[in-house]
Amino acid sequence: MLAPCAGLLDDPDHVLAHLELLLQRQSIHAAPDQRARSGAADAAGVRHPPLRTRRRPVWLVALCLWVTALAGFAPAAAAEQNGLSARPPMGWNDWYAAYCGVNAQLIEQTAQTIVSNGMKAAGYQYVNIDDCWMAPSRDSAGNLVADPTRFPDGIKPVADYVHNLGLKLGIYEDAGTTTCAHLPGSYGHEAQDAATFASWGVDYLKYDRCSIPFGDFPGQSEQQVQQTLNTRMSNALKATGRPIVFSICNPDPGDDPWRWGAPIANLWRTTPDIEDNFGSMLVNFEGTVNLFSDAGPGAWNDPDMLQIGNGGSTRPEYRTEFSLWAEMAAPLIASTNLAALSPQALAIYENAGVIAVDQDPLGKQGVPISSQGGRWVLSKELSGGDRAVVLFNSTDTAATIATRAIAVGLRAARAYRLEDLWSNSVSESRGPISAFVPAHSVVMYRVAAIDRRRARALAPHIVLSLAAAVPQLFSGRSTIVRETLSDDGLAPVKRVKLTFRVGLGWRIKRLGRARVKRLAAGQRYTVAFRVTAPVSGPPSELGGLSGGASWDPLDGWRATAAFLGERVLAPVPPPYQTADITRQPAAFAARDGAFAISARGTGVLQPWNAPPTGSYAAIYERQRAGASSTAQVTVSYDAAGGSAGGAGLIERDAMTAPAGSPAGVVLFVNGAGTVVMSWNATGGRDVDSRFAVPGVVAGPVTLRLVRSGSSYTGYYSTNGGVTWAPVDTVTVAAGASAGNQDVGVFHASGLPTWTTTATFRDFSVR
Repeated sequence: MLAPCAGLLDDPDHVLAHLELLLQRQSIHAAPDQRARSGAADAAGVRHPPLRTRRRPVWLVALCLWVTALAGFAPAAAAEQNGLSARPPMGWNDWYAAYCGVNAQLIEQTAQTIVSNGMKAAGYQYVNIDDCWMAPSRDSAGNLVADPTRFPDGIKPVADYVHNLGLKLGIYEDAGTTTCAHLPGSYGHEAQDAATFASWGVDYLKYDRCSIPFGDFPGQSEQQVQQTLNTRMSNALKATGRPIVFSICNPDPGDDPWRWGAPIANLWRTTPDIEDNFGSMLVNFEGTVNLFSDAGPGAWNDPDMLQIGNGGSTRPEYRTEFSLWAEMAAPLIASTNLAALSPQALAIYENAGVIAVDQDPLGKQGVPISSQGGRWVLSKELSGGDRAVVLFNSTDTAATIATRAIAVGLRAARAYRLEDLWSNSVSESRGPISAFVPAHSVVMYRVAAIDRRRARALAPHIVLSLAAAVPQLFSGRSTIVRETLSDDGLAPVKRVKLTFRVGLGWRIKRLGRARVKRLAAGQRYTVAFRVTAPVSGPPSELGGLSGGASWDPLDGWRATAAFLGERVLAPVPPPYQTADITRQPAAFAARDGAFAISARGTGVLQPWNAPPTGSYAAIYERQRAGASSTAQVTVSYDAAGGSAGGAGLIERDAMTAPAGSPAGVVLFVNGAGTVVMSWNATGGRDVDSRFAVPGVVAGPVTLRLVRSGSSYTGYYSTNGGVTWAPVDTVTVAAGASAGNQDVGVFHASGLPTWTTTATFRDFSVR
């Protein structure tokens, strides 16, 4: 019963933080594995007081005993007892910037950059070396040795250099026999390696799990083995006497380090390695956001490093990534080439208001209040009583997201101060917290309860929004778009004027007055417009619709704008048909020999998707591919989710056949830019073989699939068909492909939560 309190009474402030987490966890864990429901209840009214600083040891002992007896377990947030990482670590790691290209010069130059570009002043302090830093073997005494080419003088001089700049050095190792790059691991050398790191001046250890010999631990689960090995290193680090932050990297499904990592480590990975695209970021966010009860000071959930600036996402998507990581109290570890960072990307990393949310001393992770339809509301309790509220639109269409101050956990008040942490604007609200949020974007507020006197000095919170009756139109068709201006503040506004614009080829008709003399507090004004999509253009395009508003509040004339993307599709004509084998409706378009498919889906004929139909969307012709035929197409598409997503050619006996039906063959370019050929050799559920052409393909790729009975040969060209390279020749299930087959083009984003678009031109079958 005393275990959760052991060793804490020497630091009563730490006790209070620990007990607060215990009390919060007791409420949350009353119904096991129902975090989302408990989070909503917490946000609806349960408030946790800020930490006190007065010392009351006797009272604390009594309360600790009572809480321990009530809870009946040692909570996961009982932080690693090394006294480190009271706030989420901030720094840099070389992996996504250089992979195995790390060397002493890169580390020292990056440390200089962190100082000169303002990141150190913003709070970034760790300069972390990832895998590939060491020599292929230990020395004669069994010690780790730095690679003599990458670090000719060893690690200690690099650590000294970093320390002289007022920064700290991190390093990488593995709990197994080797690292992920097949260099010496720490298995059986934990104490020796910890002592080595301490002698070099290391301040942070990232500890991976690539090659753990689970067979050496009969009768133990993989999770138990990982606990054992990580505990060994944790104890070894503490035994050195040097303060070293311990970060464990256990991202595989079933590892669940948030359930057992807190007494061992300061932070733990919750998700797979992140990729530099919105879909991967979304997966890591969704894999971490509901773990809010498992984190706290000294024990943090880690959804992996920040890829902001690496070029795979848009500026709004990078702002989203940074905001969500801060709201989740996640480590802010940049992994990009800081020397080449754009001013826009650097401004994201150095946003003081967002960093303050991440580094708030209360150490609370944000709680999801709602997420219906991919429109998220998150609330993070801050010291002093404020709340950080994130309105996150994970969908592909701009939308209004709204909540109320009471719902996010603020006390009842006459008014609330809303500070937009990205625009730096400040307004007052009667209680609504809302914004019109573009696709893949966030609006992030710091919200505080205020009185009417303070509210009168602020402009009312005004929201302009657009809402279309349907999110996509066929060419030449019409829909209604409503433009609304809402006054969420205490004061009225005057002389309101709404405007609306459409792109070239669109037609528009206003269906009401666009001006109003006075808009009272709490009221909204809406004007409807009939818009008609162009009759020509590409098969699929995102038409820009923009609304504008101006008004005259007490402090002077103001204006704002809102933008809505309306997708316009050209109908797919006969003889082509569509097949949608995804969980979300796909969009199909065809015009002038070109096709477009916008879809989600986890891929088709992938080895890890046993059903041969997988999850994809296709435009195809029934029974068009004869026993002797050639299909060809040129493909381009948005970045997809790694090797699972992609776009290309597909031939099957039946395009929409149920799982277990005989499958054909696919030739496609995946999200990693690799040409892949997959097929089914038996007609059963499994994909028996797979061949991928090495190397990354950039830009449009022309694919050719040649059939001869049940034999198929794939080719690809990166110069429009001038020259061709073979992929492979394969044989599909005997007898399954004797007759004509369905043939067409397909697309899958690679992730079930993310829609991407592929375009195809010059599709032919002969």
